[in-house]
Amino acid sequence: MHAEPKSNRGRLTRQRLLAAGKKVFERDGFLQARVSDIAAEAGVSHGSFYHYFDSKESIFRVIAEAVEVRLISMDDSAHDNQRTNDPIEKVRAANRSYLLAYKKEARIMRVIEEVSRYDDEVRKVRVERDNDLAARLEAAIASLQAQGVADKRIDGRYAAMALGGMVARFAEQMFVGGGKYAQDRAIDQLTLLWCNALGLSGDVREGKTPASGRSRRRVTR
Repeated sequence: MHAEPKSNRGRLTRQRLLAAGKKVFERDGFLQARVSDIAAEAGVSHGSFYHYFDSKESIFRVIAEAVEVRLISMDDSAHDNQRTNDPIEKVRAANRSYLLAYKKEARIMRVIEEVSRYDDEVRKVRVERDNDLAARLEAAIASLQAQGVADKRIDGRYAAMALGGMVARFAEQMFVGGGKYAQDRAIDQLTLLWCNALGLSGDVREGKTPASGRSRRRVTR
């Protein structure tokens, strides 16, 4: 892998190649995409491509990692979480953020899903991002347990992997696998499953305020 260019012009050219590569991979898939197509889309010569990337595989891995990072960044969720201390709304915001991010990147995620089955480097990136997300979810679950609003019998590490995996798999089926699901209802149902699994009390419906207290009443829909 080539080092990051030091000049502004070099960085801009590299970014053009990454944007072009993403467009070509989305359009043609990984196997049919060609370096010449990426270079043409970026408006650079075929030879110039190799000043920035070693191969089609190397540029795809950079694109895949950037997409995976965006997918779990949850910028929308962080913004929403600043406006509420409601644990159920925090869960909802995280689910909404992930689904919307996946929807936006669905075309390239289809290709990443395929390539990760046979490319060890892409699969490694996916595992690392899954672990990053799981660590953040585990910390969030521990915080809810410390506040006394989540079931303390739950192992946060196991719950984070199981619940995070559930949302990721659902997003894949919804936006890549052709599943027919209403977005708002999907967010409601994923939030319901999350909250019931953690033992959170209250009403999961949009705009509803959870009941106060520490009861273990199941979340209603």
